[in-house]
Amino acid sequence: MSIEDYEVVIGLEVHAELSTKTKIFCSCSTQFGAEPNTHICPICMAMPGTLPVLNEKVVEYAVKAGLATNCEISRNSKNDRKNYFYPDLPKSYQISQFDKPLCEHGYVEIEENSKNKTIGITRIHIEEDAGKLNHNEFSTGSLVDLNRAGVPLIEIVSEPDMRSSKEAENYLRKIKSILEYIEVSDCKMQEGSFRADVNVSVKKKDTKEFGTRTEMKNMNSFKSIVRAIEYEAKRQIEVIENGGKIYQETLRWDDVSGKTFSMRDKEDAQDYRYFPEPDLVAIRLSDEYIENIKNNLPELPESRKKRYLEEYKLSEKDAKMLTSSKYMSDMFEQSLKICQNAKAVANWLLSDISRILNEKELEADQIPFTAQQLAKMIKLIDNGTISTAIGKKVLEELFENPKDPEEIIKEKGWIQISDEGAIKEVVMRILENNPQSIIDFKAGKDRALGFLVGQAMKETKGKANPQMLNKMFLEELNK
Repeated sequence: MSIEDYEVVIGLEVHAELSTKTKIFCSCSTQFGAEPNTHICPICMAMPGTLPVLNEKVVEYAVKAGLATNCEISRNSKNDRKNYFYPDLPKSYQISQFDKPLCEHGYVEIEENSKNKTIGITRIHIEEDAGKLNHNEFSTGSLVDLNRAGVPLIEIVSEPDMRSSKEAENYLRKIKSILEYIEVSDCKMQEGSFRADVNVSVKKKDTKEFGTRTEMKNMNSFKSIVRAIEYEAKRQIEVIENGGKIYQETLRWDDVSGKTFSMRDKEDAQDYRYFPEPDLVAIRLSDEYIENIKNNLPELPESRKKRYLEEYKLSEKDAKMLTSSKYMSDMFEQSLKICQNAKAVANWLLSDISRILNEKELEADQIPFTAQQLAKMIKLIDNGTISTAIGKKVLEELFENPKDPEEIIKEKGWIQISDEGAIKEVVMRILENNPQSIIDFKAGKDRALGFLVGQAMKETKGKANPQMLNKMFLEELNK
């Protein structure tokens, strides 16, 4: 058999850190990047005799996420103890939810090959994060940092409905976008506040029964997740084709080698010995409480996309790409408060800015300059102060050294040449040096004009007004 005879089956468990100011069971700060073990207290250090108190905001944010992903919200829920040992888990158990999660039976729609596909969501539950091990490269030991211990998480468990790495990426991007829009998580993957456990199995296309799955833990890069799924699916198929057996295990993805490595056997639910958390009361939610959250949900991506189509007359493709990221969409809206050229703002965000983000392997939330600075740059182009070509240079500079665009063009001497006399000199010199282009133009070859304008822009290092160049070249060529 060949690879084409198999189908990959993917399920994802997304862990998103909630944007609460304090931890889930104590009043310690959740701020990222503090010195190790400075945001801790006896509760998140699991000192004997301490008692957890549930942060009400965590429940609210989880319900928001459930409503935004079409889940049923449980009126009666509870917390459970998930027992396992790891050095950065001070209690030797994690307070999570087992058989009565806050949200169940939801779904989101993704677009695949211009068609909508529904991906089921099994459940969304709340839990606490573990600490972090800092491995010392100069010795064999590791240091435990408990700043992250007790940071609130929601875990979003999908159904195994995805059949390709692309579908998995589209699903993750959709979930990330929704969480950003409802403002329950900043979803900064580089800080680990949005990560996923990836479950992969393969089966022959003519069978209904799923194969044995493996799991790759705590992955926080779309690119790595796509590569890991494709590698692991291929590896499993090769094992099966060679007469081997796939074992249920937890794997580690190595981004450098592009391979997975076995870490340990994969646990089942019974291995965690779940039981109800005795130190916390059950969670009871009224219909009024849920309805109030539902009525105050912020604008979601699909709603905003529809508004962009109607209000700004953007194309379906542009509206979809803009609204796929709340950070990009917010930048678009904030820019329009200064610059009313919606099409131009959208074009810069979706072309040059997106290109630079891809080249630098950055997400939209890592754009270093403000919407106001982008809008000022576009206004400088619209009013003829700089050309579009110079605008591209200004943008590159904004990524490296974000400041007022007017300061940048003054420092670099990039103000557009709009003096008719100076431009006329350039036009006549270019025509004199390119007689063949004049002949080509007279023969009906329109590309000759573009070539001449390009030569003039090159000579003036992009500073000549392109509209004036076009006009003057046509005047001279038509004489």
